[in-house]
Amino acid sequence: MGAYRRKRGFVSDAAVKSKKPKLQEPGGGKDAATDVYTVPAPVSEGKWKNKERVLIFSSRGINFRTRHLMQDMRMLMPHAKADTKMDRKDKLFVINEVCEMKNCNKCIFFEAKKKQDLYMWLSNSPQGPSAKFLVQNIHTLAELKMTGNCLKGSRPLLSFDQEFDRHPHYSLLKELFTQIFGTPRYHPRSQPFVDHVFSFSIADNRIWFRNFQIIEEDASLVEIGPRFVLNLIKIFQGSFGGPTLFENPHYQSPNMHRRLIRLATAAKVREKQMVKELQKAKKNEEGAIIPPDPTEDVFYTPAEKKPETIEMEPPARKPSVKRKDKKFKRQRVTKKHA
Repeated sequence: MGAYRRKRGFVSDAAVKSKKPKLQEPGGGKDAATDVYTVPAPVSEGKWKNKERVLIFSSRGINFRTRHLMQDMRMLMPHAKADTKMDRKDKLFVINEVCEMKNCNKCIFFEAKKKQDLYMWLSNSPQGPSAKFLVQNIHTLAELKMTGNCLKGSRPLLSFDQEFDRHPHYSLLKELFTQIFGTPRYHPRSQPFVDHVFSFSIADNRIWFRNFQIIEEDASLVEIGPRFVLNLIKIFQGSFGGPTLFENPHYQSPNMHRRLIRLATAAKVREKQMVKELQKAKKNEEGAIIPPDPTEDVFYTPAEKKPETIEMEPPARKPSVKRKDKKFKRQRVTKKHA
């Protein structure tokens, strides 16, 4: 018998009998009328509405510490995406196109210069604004080895210092930090738990970033890492450029800082050399000249002068006569003891 071919529009009896399970309605269970078992609904019926995606990548020339910091931030932010390193010769405006291709509306870009200075760009692509920071005192997760821990992909709380509400440029940075570091609710890669805190505090005109774990028992905080310090340079109206909205008057470039250190070291060396020259000059100087004392010659009695005789020939040598009766020392000693 030939193989059975299903005709168009043919429905088998097994297909008629099988029915897909339906979601359980409130007060669900077994439906008496249809006699069909339903599957219970998920715990969270929310929808992912906040479509924030952050692109985290860097330029070429970064060191190992920056690479580990970048990987730690990608691990802590489930809504982050990665990309290859950007060439140094490319302009910063190219990053907006990279964000568009990656379907990201926020960007964290690490820019390395001289293989020792690290700059961080936080940008809202493509409209702006954007901020440029100098990153200092970097400590990564692998380096700190703290006792704190949190679930990978969990959503963080964002804690800001009161100083963020007192100045307009800090208020702008607060909104930028909230949109970048805050994990969107119901994100597919996030976990529905809140077990750690991102802390942003201001001290010494710098922004200090810390990551703490929230302990369930007493709600105390234990640091997890990473940690770093952001020194604000400028805030721009556009994304990676445009008119300057704010410029930090307390900012000092790393080149100027290193130059001042070199000048201070050179001044110390010059001071030591001058001290050595002064000590050497004091040793070479003659003693202080004492003025003559008028009472010094009161008891002076001059001696009689002897006549000066000039000998034209050297004096005659005295003849040396050896005594034959002189005994040796040994004989003298024996004779004495005898």
